[in-house]
Amino acid sequence: MDPFLDVVQLLRPRATLWSKIEGFGRWGLAFRKRDDLLFCRVERGECHLLRPQLAPVLLRPDDFVLIHTSTPFVLTSDPTMEPEDSEELVAAAKSVSLQLGEGAESPVTLRGGRFVFDTANESLLWELLPSLLHVAADDTSSWRVRSLLKLNEMETLQPGPGSEFLIARLMELILVEMLRRETPKADDRSTGLIAGLLDPAIASALLAMHGEIAREWSVAELARLCGVSRSGFATRFKGVLGVGPIEYLMHWRMAVAKDELRRGTRSISEIALAVGFQSPSAFSTSFTRAVGCSPKRFAGKAA
Repeated sequence: MDPFLDVVQLLRPRATLWSKIEGFGRWGLAFRKRDDLLFCRVERGECHLLRPQLAPVLLRPDDFVLIHTSTPFVLTSDPTMEPEDSEELVAAAKSVSLQLGEGAESPVTLRGGRFVFDTANESLLWELLPSLLHVAADDTSSWRVRSLLKLNEMETLQPGPGSEFLIARLMELILVEMLRRETPKADDRSTGLIAGLLDPAIASALLAMHGEIAREWSVAELARLCGVSRSGFATRFKGVLGVGPIEYLMHWRMAVAKDELRRGTRSISEIALAVGFQSPSAFSTSFTRAVGCSPKRFAGKAA
């Protein structure tokens, strides 16, 4: 089992709101906190990406950014100027294509959109993945991302037989490729699932738990499997993933259970056993505590 691929497959990403932003001279565009997953490609020119209390990121031609809007952010030609609100501009223009600034100097063109997820497990992405992924144009593998995005754009503009299936697969590949490209950049301060998979000890534990989700894992057993002390493993795991090993396992079990309930192809008893509960009642209690409603009610709402 591949924990990284497990998450992507559970989320079933697709792209919406393909937009175009053109800037000239001095301009700035502010995006509100929305808990969306946005992506952006720099077609020409340069601009800065600003986030509160973090260093600015300079974006150059053919750079790609994947950003979780857990905090507001700004795209701008000049970090010192007051940006305009993106939602107010879109509402006024009645279009997702915007032209900012004045004159013809320093032209910048950005293209992007938003990932949406056909699942009740969006929170899993926010808990496990970094808030910003930047794929620079000089990255040796960024040409793969550009090729996939171009294919997706062409298929969207000129749909044919099987387009819906093809676009869905392309968007999964784009997200996977963009996330994979961040892997070599991870350092000791990195957090999230990708950072966890870079740590040999944590990666071994993640592979084990995803491979045998129904097993009654203990912290001590996982630590032995990884060849580290129990206390050291628990501290290390929580420091990178943000939750302890057993809490992570329970989150993953609930995520898989929600997906199965949404699909509606298995009974609650079957799902309970598949995700590690010996009885439907024990599963129902844990599910209700974690999700806020019973499995039966959740399945009814998803139907």
